[in-house]
Amino acid sequence: MKELKCPNCGSVFSVDEEDYASIVNQVKNAEFDAEIERRIGELNSRHRAEQELAAAKAAQKFQQQLAQKELEIGAKEAEIGRIRGEKDSEITLLKNRLQSIEAQKDSERSVALAETEKRISELKSSIQQYETKLQMAIMEERAKAQQNLQNKELEIARLKSDVELEKSRAQNHEAELVKQHQIELRNKQELVDYYKDLKTRMSTKMVGETLEIHCSTLFNQLLRPMMPDAYFEKDNDAADGTKGDFIFRDFEDGVEYVSIMFEMKNEMDTTATKHKNEDFLKKLDDDRRKKNCEFAVLVSLLEPDNELYNGGIVDVSYRYPKMYVIRPQFFIPLITLLVQTSKKSLEYKKQLILAQNKDVDVTNFENALLDFQDKFGRNYRIASEKFKTAIDEIDKSIAHLQKIKEALLGSENNLRLANDKAQDLTIKKLTRNNATMKQKFDAARSAQQSADEA
Repeated sequence: MKELKCPNCGSVFSVDEEDYASIVNQVKNAEFDAEIERRIGELNSRHRAEQELAAAKAAQKFQQQLAQKELEIGAKEAEIGRIRGEKDSEITLLKNRLQSIEAQKDSERSVALAETEKRISELKSSIQQYETKLQMAIMEERAKAQQNLQNKELEIARLKSDVELEKSRAQNHEAELVKQHQIELRNKQELVDYYKDLKTRMSTKMVGETLEIHCSTLFNQLLRPMMPDAYFEKDNDAADGTKGDFIFRDFEDGVEYVSIMFEMKNEMDTTATKHKNEDFLKKLDDDRRKKNCEFAVLVSLLEPDNELYNGGIVDVSYRYPKMYVIRPQFFIPLITLLVQTSKKSLEYKKQLILAQNKDVDVTNFENALLDFQDKFGRNYRIASEKFKTAIDEIDKSIAHLQKIKEALLGSENNLRLANDKAQDLTIKKLTRNNATMKQKFDAARSAQQSADEA
């Protein structure tokens, strides 16, 4: 039981727990509702005040921005007016300048025309003076020519004995040259007969092996000291039905960077059926693929009169990839060029081998491989272009040397003709159309005979 005291009369009365709880709840609910209503009223008043303040600030800010925009628009209009005035002034100035330039050009044109006419008149005067001087020079040269002719006649008379002496010496020299030439001609003929007899006695297989031995000897003499670890041997593996003549491979740090399949072709001059270089290109390409070589080279002495193959290194890659046809004299230069070109791609081959040996993600490896292929292809194209440029320069050098050879041969021929003319020169020919000199020589001979008889 709970005791409660009345605040008005002061009497005390008792209530049970349930009534006490009901009274307390009534008091709490009434106070709580009043407090809530009061708080809601305050919040509403505050919210309305904040909204009014925000609206006032927004209106003030809008008015400020509007005033600023109006000021900016006014400034822009003033700037546009100023620029338009400057442009109008500049246009007027340019028009005036253009008129001044046109007037100046007209004046310069008139002056240039007057100077040209003056120059033409001066040139005419100079031409007349030159013609006068030329006529005088011609007359002087004619007089000098007549004087020189007289001097020549005296010189001929003075050199008569020298001519006779030189003639005897020339005859002796000619006899020696003829003898020497006959000896050399006999030696050359013996050499030609030897080679003809050698080719007659040699079989077709021996003719081809002679070219192979020549190329092998060149390689061992010139390139083997520079590339001691290179592989250059005959292709003796005929497991696939065919084989080439020689295979060349070279390595660096255990990585093969260049490989060449060689085919050597030659035939006897008396062979009835003449082969062409094109007859062997397909077989050479098949051998290159079977032996896993990068390049293919046909060293040929076939078609000896074909200017294409005689001109230098012939690139036939348009028919078969990475294939060349050369004469034996280009055997060493071509190997050197291919080696230098292939060395530039060696680093990429090493990187490819390292990439293949690593355990990497398949996607990343494929991207790296594609990037490598793109870079390798670009470097190969660049190397191929430089290789072609080097071949063109070699061809130009060969053409230049051929011209020098022709010039030397022409000079030798002219010297021979000059020597023949000198040997054929006689007093009789010198005095054939000169009665005066003939008479003098006859008088000189008569005087000599009289002196001898006395």
